[in-house]
Amino acid sequence: MLLLVLGVTYKQIQSRLQQPQAVLVLGGAPEREVFAAEFARQHPNLPIWISSGSPIEYTEWVFSNAGIPSERIHVDYRAEDTVTNFTTLVDDLNARGIHCVYLITSDYHMRRAQVVGEIVLGSRGIELKPVSVPSTPPEQWPESMGKVVRDAARAVLWVATGRTGSSLGRTLVDR
Repeated sequence: MLLLVLGVTYKQIQSRLQQPQAVLVLGGAPEREVFAAEFARQHPNLPIWISSGSPIEYTEWVFSNAGIPSERIHVDYRAEDTVTNFTTLVDDLNARGIHCVYLITSDYHMRRAQVVGEIVLGSRGIELKPVSVPSTPPEQWPESMGKVVRDAARAVLWVATGRTGSSLGRTLVDR
């Protein structure tokens, strides 16, 4: 009762207390992997999932230099964009019983990634805790609201149909 008076629900409190069980790194900039390797050193028990990152040799080198065992690293190159960063891995994470992840991406990209991630990961009951990588130059920040809305719509489409807008478009063109 007191929580409701304060405007806080049980689910909101539970969400804030949930500890991430993995790290999800969105590829697209090598500095994200460098940042993630240092972050992984500070969280030695968490597996690291990298979605469409740098070439495997570079990724292995970065994490090896940081002293991160290769067994903790899961690199997946199926994603083609921000939406598919999530749609290609959500069921893998869910199958492993992962209910909360740290999401690592560039600060200018976080708003869009967080919106898409909350839709896609949330559809499987997976929460995310954003961790932004500082970017340079700062003029990249932030991404346009148009990109956020477009990718949010694609994420909702994926939840409803199992297809992102790009794959649906290719399917219709192929017929």
